[in-house]
Amino acid sequence: WSPSSESALAEAEVEYHDVSSKSIYLAFKVCDGKGVLNSDTELVIWTTTPWTIPANLAVSVNGLYEYVVLNTNGRNFVVAKELVENFVNACGFEEYKIVNTVNGSDLEYVTYYHPLNGKVCPVICGDHVTLESGTGLVHTAPGHGADDFIVGKKYELEILCPVDSRGCMTSEAGEFEGLFYEKANDVIIARLTEVNSLLKENTIVHSYPHDWRTKKPIIFRATPQWFASIEGLKAEMMEAIKDVKWKPVWGETRLGNMVKDREEWCISRQRVWGVPIPVFYAEDGTEILDKEVIEHVSDLFREYGSNVWFEREAKELLPEGFTHPASPNGLFRKETDIMDVWFDSGSSHHAAMIERGLPYPADLYLEGSDQYRGWFNSSLSTGVAMTGKSPYKEVVSHGFILDGEGRKMSKSLGNTIDPIQMVKEFGADIFRLWVASVEYTADVRISKDMVKQCAEVYRKIRNTFRFLIGNLNDYDNSLNRVSYENMPEVDEYMEVKLNELIGKVKEAYDEYEFAEVSRLIVNYITNDLSAFYLDFTKDILYIDSMDSLERRSIQTVFYDNLVALTKLLTPLIPHTCEEVYGYINGLNEESVYLESMPEVVSYNNANDLLEKYAKVMALRNDVLKALEEARNNKIIGKSLSSKVTLNPSASVKELLSQVNVNLKQIFIVSEFVVTDEAIEGYTCESGVINVCAREGVICSRCWQVVDSVDEDELCERCKRIVEKMEA
Repeated sequence: WSPSSESALAEAEVEYHDVSSKSIYLAFKVCDGKGVLNSDTELVIWTTTPWTIPANLAVSVNGLYEYVVLNTNGRNFVVAKELVENFVNACGFEEYKIVNTVNGSDLEYVTYYHPLNGKVCPVICGDHVTLESGTGLVHTAPGHGADDFIVGKKYELEILCPVDSRGCMTSEAGEFEGLFYEKANDVIIARLTEVNSLLKENTIVHSYPHDWRTKKPIIFRATPQWFASIEGLKAEMMEAIKDVKWKPVWGETRLGNMVKDREEWCISRQRVWGVPIPVFYAEDGTEILDKEVIEHVSDLFREYGSNVWFEREAKELLPEGFTHPASPNGLFRKETDIMDVWFDSGSSHHAAMIERGLPYPADLYLEGSDQYRGWFNSSLSTGVAMTGKSPYKEVVSHGFILDGEGRKMSKSLGNTIDPIQMVKEFGADIFRLWVASVEYTADVRISKDMVKQCAEVYRKIRNTFRFLIGNLNDYDNSLNRVSYENMPEVDEYMEVKLNELIGKVKEAYDEYEFAEVSRLIVNYITNDLSAFYLDFTKDILYIDSMDSLERRSIQTVFYDNLVALTKLLTPLIPHTCEEVYGYINGLNEESVYLESMPEVVSYNNANDLLEKYAKVMALRNDVLKALEEARNNKIIGKSLSSKVTLNPSASVKELLSQVNVNLKQIFIVSEFVVTDEAIEGYTCESGVINVCAREGVICSRCWQVVDSVDEDELCERCKRIVEKMEA
């Protein structure tokens, strides 16, 4: 971890697992009690990391707590008043006596002897000290913990870290040098026992941070790092955040809080790969940060790539003839740390836009919600530092995919879902449709059952495409198109509904509301097309003469729907839409991928039609309910075999005088009658609806029940159409 105000665990990707650890209580002998404690008193600490004791530089107390001196077995121990019982029980002391009580603040600057090396160390005050466990006195090693480091900076303690990058004790650990930190535990405990510091040793199971990738426990070490100050940029960054459009909107607050609370950015990492930090050191360790040197290295990187840093010696990387007062012998060494990878990606806007002469800032940054502390954050920092403004106009962040039970996917749990396998099983478009249907800004669950549900939706879309294509087989849009003004009213209504959909879908796309796009289109296909328009228009498409105005008008509506839906759905199910596009005549592009989104067409009577047909649909719903009731009562079979009589309410009576549509046709019944006479039947807001079986004979062509048919079993309508076709 990095010794800065940034939280170590916020920077590292860790997860917590239960582990078995050594638990020890230690007594540190008081050196100077400052008139508060006697010299025969001992401070008691508790820790689960014995290997950090060589790095101990202080004991922290909380200035707000009360502490007691208790006498037991001839020794005087200092512990927090509220943790006395826990302490004596843990150490197995049967009898004790409290001989003194002191305030935590009074213990500040009391000193004690380090049990391993005899150094005199201070007692300090820290807010991180709690009464949740231990003794209320905390072993403090600034080189091995974030809280310890922060309180250590406050008291100007040395940052001692006697463990190297391999996890082995260094010479600063004295007699324990060379031991791997885990093996050092037992040796250190044995030494603490010899000097009578160890009061109790136990083994406990507790939660401990592990590396998320290797699942191995991690240790914390303070190491020298490079930092970039954020303080000078903070005001500009906060203003830049306000100018960005965020989706979801809470992104503005989230990133704003991160910037507001940040003081510096640790830009160095200890890795053997990456972009080097272009810093040199003189013979006495002085850092060389000359502008001309950095620009020279930059030129080398541009010409040879950043690997030149590793391929050449320091002298070869410096400008020819370079000298420095701190290197009288002309000896230099180069930095071995690399730049934080967030600096790499965070400065990508410079290479992607500014270096290439493209407009700045970018229209959109898209990444996961974890990037508020990563890419979004580092890009904002470098963008504002370099240009004075954010490198992005909009930011869209997404959540992550969980399994069907809401758990994070993990190989160890065996609950991972392979996208390639899902594509092989369901097809890419079904998988894409599932992605588009979920609220991606939050974490989402996935399972095969969920994708199967999406497969049913996809099948509905594909079957609708097939129906539209099949019924346009004899239609040429350049020859057979019916103008809007010449369409029957119900066809005009469907054109209006389609353009209403286009407007809403395009707006949803503009706002990256893909779930709303999916919902709007699927609802339109299911309710407005399949359940309504495609259903009743079969009577005209299959029965009327090929070139009748009514049929060509319906085909015009079909064509407009096919073209618009194909374009609207291409971002979601591109493979299907490309296939459909190949069956649509009258289009100029070679591929649907070269098309633009459909434009919204405005009609003067659009509002009137929407208002009127909303009422027609309410009447239709009541009629369908009456038909369903009659079907359940065995009065009718199919709706086409029925006669519907309506005694309308006042509002419906007024509607019927205004609407210009064949209600028998859109209700798919053989006869529809409106009467003012009292009737019995289904009572609803539309009035009273009576459903009975239509008496008569069935036309063998249109399947409607009529009064009579000719010798070819054709009704008058079908006979007239057939004669015209044969003429």
